[in-house]
Amino acid sequence: MTPASVRAATVAALGALGLAASGCVGVPSPLAPSLGGSVGLPHHGTLTGGASLPDRGPGFERFRKDGARWGNPRLVAAIEHAARTVQERRAGTPPLVVGDLSDRWGGQIPRHRSHRTGRDVDLLFYALSADGRPQKAAGFVRYGADGLGKGEGATRWQRFDVVRQWELVKALLEAPQANVQWIFCARWLEALIVEWALAKGEDPELVWHAEVVLKQPGDSAPHDDHFHVRVACTPEEAVAGCEGGPRWSWLPPLPQLQPSDATWAFEPLPSAPSDSPRASAR
Repeated sequence: MTPASVRAATVAALGALGLAASGCVGVPSPLAPSLGGSVGLPHHGTLTGGASLPDRGPGFERFRKDGARWGNPRLVAAIEHAARTVQERRAGTPPLVVGDLSDRWGGQIPRHRSHRTGRDVDLLFYALSADGRPQKAAGFVRYGADGLGKGEGATRWQRFDVVRQWELVKALLEAPQANVQWIFCARWLEALIVEWALAKGEDPELVWHAEVVLKQPGDSAPHDDHFHVRVACTPEEAVAGCEGGPRWSWLPPLPQLQPSDATWAFEPLPSAPSDSPRASAR
């Protein structure tokens, strides 16, 4: 085998073993045909083969009707499943208002640093009127620790609908193949949700999963006016270039390259014969 063919075989083997997830990732191209789907990091990547979320469907409607409607098919299916489930479980539930997903081919979009690989979506909070009647979210309403909030320019207060928010978290975690990695949320709203779930006697393991994924981010706004949901890569997606974020114990493990599998790949190439043109060239 020539040195060039050894290098080519090495690159192919490492790609097949999923080393794209270590940070050496590019974009789908004729030179990288194995890359596809959610490629790269949520804040630095692209999307191919995305699914489009309709403007409305059973239990949901989109906040904006622009092109930021594309996502990993698993994420789109999880949104539709969760919205429908909450409406079925809680009578009188207004539509879940869905914010931005990603652009059709991923990359940066207005208003976001992430949302670049089809793994992110913003979900506005379910709301109640001051006297407890379910209401559709009046935009991005910021809620305090008392569960009260008022939208920009609004004259009436709304209440954070903790009952339906827990149902939404529960439905997202239970959605088939969703692999929820994060639900970014202000810590005081997380406390309201978790306390409600515990008081209702929900499955302790499910509540623990919720406590793990519900997190106030440290490098952006506290997310007191919406959920920012992110799904994790599947093993198959990781091999195709998806990367980023922690791997929770209940998610399927990602493929790992064992040292014994790649020892040959990192051995030095044989020296060129002394009489070869390469060795004698100047």
